Amino acid sequence: MGSKLGFGWACLLTSLMVLVTEVRAQVKFFNVMNYSAVADGATDNSQAFLKAWKEACEWKGSGRVLIPPGSYMVNSVRFEGPCKGLVSVVIGGLLKAPADPSKFSTDSWINFRYVDHLTVSGGTLDGQGQVAWGLNDCSKNSNCPRLATTLRFDFVTNARIDHVSSINSKNNHIVIFGCENLNMSRINISAPANSPNTDGIKIGSSHGIRISRSTIGTGDDCIAMLSGTKDVHISNVLCGPGHGISVGSLGKNNGDDVDGVVVKNCTFRGTSDGVRIKTWAAPSLGTASNFVFQDIFMDRVGNPIILDQEYCPYPPCSQQPSLLQISNVTYKNIWGSSDAKVAVTLRCSGSKPCKNVVLEDINLDYRGPDGSVTALCSHVNGVSVGHQSPPPCI
Repeated sequence: MGSKLGFGWACLLTSLMVLVTEVRAQVKFFNVMNYSAVADGATDNSQAFLKAWKEACEWKGSGRVLIPPGSYMVNSVRFEGPCKGLVSVVIGGLLKAPADPSKFSTDSWINFRYVDHLTVSGGTLDGQGQVAWGLNDCSKNSNCPRLATTLRFDFVTNARIDHVSSINSKNNHIVIFGCENLNMSRINISAPANSPNTDGIKIGSSHGIRISRSTIGTGDDCIAMLSGTKDVHISNVLCGPGHGISVGSLGKNNGDDVDGVVVKNCTFRGTSDGVRIKTWAAPSLGTASNFVFQDIFMDRVGNPIILDQEYCPYPPCSQQPSLLQISNVTYKNIWGSSDAKVAVTLRCSGSKPCKNVVLEDINLDYRGPDGSVTALCSHVNGVSVGHQSPPPCI
C-alpha cells in the first residue's frame, strides 16, 4: 500500500512540475528596447510601445511588455484588445507626455481598451500639465478645451493596477469607464492644489472597483464616482490637497444610478471637502443609494461631511429642485478638525428628501473666531446615534 501511495505522489509531483514548466514557458517578455525605443526623454517612443503591445496581446500565454528604467517620451497611445492571453505592462522608468496640449489628437494620453486580465505596474507617468493648466479653468474660459487624461481604462475587466505614480496631469490623472473588477493599490497621484480639473481617479459606468493603500493630492476631487458606478470599495487612502472623495456630480442629465459605495479608513488633510455627495439642482431623474463613510480622520478640512443637492459650481444655475433620490447613507466614526464652522451639511431636495441618513459617532472640532461647530440640515429623514459633535440636526 505504501509503495502504491508513494508511486501516486511521485506521479502527482511529476505532473505538477510539468504543469509549472508549461506555465512558465508560456510567459514571454516584450522589451520595448527591442522595438527601437530610446530612453533619452525626447524621442517619441509611441510606435515602439505599440509594436511591443501588439505582439504581447497576440501571445497566447502571458505576455509582459517591459519598459526598462529610463526616461521615455511618449505621445498618445491606445493599447487595445481583446488579447489572446494575459497581458502585463511593467514600467520600470519615467514616461513623459508632450508638454504642448496641441500634440494630442485624443482626449487621453495612455489608454487601455477592451482588455481582459490586464496588469499595469510600476513607473511614473508625467503629464507635464503645467503649460496646459491655464487653458483648463472652465470657470474663466467658456470654451474650455478637452485636455488629455493621463491614464484611461475603457471596458477593461479583471485588472490590477499597482505601484503606479501620476504627476502633473493636464486634466484627470486616471479615468475608469465601463470597467468591471478592477483593483488599484499603492497608487501615488500628485499635482498642485491650484491645478484645475486634475481629478485623481474618476469612475463612471463601472462596478467592482477597489482602491486601497494610495496617496492622492491634486487640484480637484481625489476620487469621483459618476453615474453608473456600483460596488466601489475605497480604503486606506490619504487625500490632500484636493476636493475630497465625491459621489457626483449627478443629475445634470438623466443617467444611470449610483449604488453601493464604501469609503473606510481614510485620511483627509487640508482638503476643501471631505466625503461629499453632490447633485445638480436640476429636474433629472435617478437614484443614489447605499453609501458607507466610516473610520475617517479629517485634518483641517473645509466641509468634512457634505451632501449637497443644490450643487452649482458655475452660476447662474437653474436652481430647480433636484429629482434625484438619495437614500441609505451612513456616516460612522468620523473625527478630526473642520476648517469651517459648519462641519456637517446635509442639504437635500425639497422634492425628493433624503431617506435613511445615519450619523453615528461624529466628533468634529472647529476653533475659529465665530463660535462653536455646527450642522446644517434640510429635507433629511434619518437618525443620529452615539457621540455627536457638532450637535446633530437630524
